[in-house]
Amino acid sequence: MGDVVTGQFGKKPKAPKRSSLCQHGHHSWKVDKASQFDVKSGKLVTAYLCARCGAKKTGLS
Repeated sequence: MGDVVTGQFGKKPKAPKRSSLCQHGHHSWKVDKASQFDVKSGKLVTAYLCARCGAKKTGLS
């Protein structure tokens, strides 16, 4: 008889985990400390960065 071969046959490699919340617009916004404040046309602008996916947005403070 032949040798018994053990292994993980037929299993797919795991895909990197993505947040389904961010895909549907529910981001986890944190203030970006690197460029926290920027003055634009006389108003204070704050830069935000999503903690899960890395998306960026700006908002008035």
